[in-house]
Amino acid sequence: MKGKVVVITGAAGALGSIVAARLAARGTLVVGLDLAQFRSDANFDLAIGGVDLSDPDAIKKAFATIGNRHATLDGVANIAGGFVWETVADGTADTWDRMYRMNVRSCLLVSQASIPLLRRPGGAIVNVSAAGSQRADKGMGAYAASKSAVSRLTEALAAELKDDGVRVNAVLPSIIDTPANRASMPDADVSRWVTAEALADVVGFLLSDESRAVTGALLPVMGRV
Repeated sequence: MKGKVVVITGAAGALGSIVAARLAARGTLVVGLDLAQFRSDANFDLAIGGVDLSDPDAIKKAFATIGNRHATLDGVANIAGGFVWETVADGTADTWDRMYRMNVRSCLLVSQASIPLLRRPGGAIVNVSAAGSQRADKGMGAYAASKSAVSRLTEALAAELKDDGVRVNAVLPSIIDTPANRASMPDADVSRWVTAEALADVVGFLLSDESRAVTGALLPVMGRV
């Protein structure tokens, strides 16, 4: 990964910041995108905060800035997303729209914007779907549906770009060990969860040339859940 240029969305968040740090430690030039602002000491080649990843104009502006700095990209990690627990019976359609915007639309728009810079052999896109995308549980309808759409987007884009030599894969984690998840599930056995570091290593593998024969994969990263 040394010298490669990789865009990471949600790079100021709990998982995205760890993915960014682990890639930077391998010599990767990391471009961070996030709605949140970045710390001044963040270790990025380029960090662009305040970007609404569901807004085409905001994405276009961000990628114009990226393109001015880097003529080509080697990878994109679509980490940004969100979660809402809400039953179908007591929930609203607005929640489904919100999950779509956060998890699917952001992934779609960033992938589309990156393709002109990425479309060459060795390029890679890694999306974050979820184990719940394969079977929804109570309260996870909107979230699971949106993550299922991420999986289908991954498969479709992999088929479209394979002849260009661009790989598109997704990771399907179970519960990720983050401060927010610990706070919401204080009695859980967190030792069974997937650590952000472990998931970051899988993302790094799928971005690297070591996964050059893998595309269209939906890779479960389950820990011991």
